[in-house]
Amino acid sequence: MSLTSPEVNNSVLIALAIAASIALSPVSIAGTVQGSTHTSKMSSFNLSSQKWQNRVLLLFAPSVDNHNYQQQMQLFNQQQNDFKDRDLVLVQVLATDKSYANGQLIDESFAANLRNRFGVNKENFRVILIGKDGGVKRQETTPVQAIAIFEQIDAMPMRQQEMQER
Repeated sequence: MSLTSPEVNNSVLIALAIAASIALSPVSIAGTVQGSTHTSKMSSFNLSSQKWQNRVLLLFAPSVDNHNYQQQMQLFNQQQNDFKDRDLVLVQVLATDKSYANGQLIDESFAANLRNRFGVNKENFRVILIGKDGGVKRQETTPVQAIAIFEQIDAMPMRQQEMQER
């Protein structure tokens, strides 16, 4: 079979079509395909491993159907580059759906431990910002504008130093 044969051309077209469909799938800030039932391997993510490496934004909600959760994710989805620039990891902790840390599925026991540690009931919505030092910097019980979180981070001394170094 030569490179110009119809079989090769069809294979290339199929591969390109698959790649395009993957690239154009609606993806959330956490990298999970909306509505996907695909399960990936569990993440070994834990909060203590993030200390001095990343800031962590914990988003607690009862489910993906929760109005506050949907509104918050819309606000965050518009700011993906700003998350990366600020070393900000989004952890979605959902009571009745899968939980994710930057798009990686996390174990249900880890999600339950986060709920217990921060005192968030399964029925509650909460946004908690954890600094690189591991301390709680902000807590909200309603959706918050991403820009407000970014402004707070940008005012932190460690972030000021990062901006000078970059």
